[in-house]
Amino acid sequence: MSGDQGEEQRRQQARRTPPAGLVFDDPLDRQTSDDTDTGWGEAPAGTSGGRDLDWYLSQKPPHHG
Repeated sequence: MSGDQGEEQRRQQARRTPPAGLVFDDPLDRQTSDDTDTGWGEAPAGTSGGRDLDWYLSQKPPHHG
């Protein structure tokens, strides 16, 4: 009996799940992460944007010792 119940559950799940479809939209129409300020390393909107000493020290070029 449990095999029949499992089969019935699979059938119900197959009826609930729509089949996967192909999407023919243009991927260049969507915004990517590098199109945003955060993608370029800016602080997210709504934050103070203040940079602490650790951030400045991590951005120091190696030739500045």
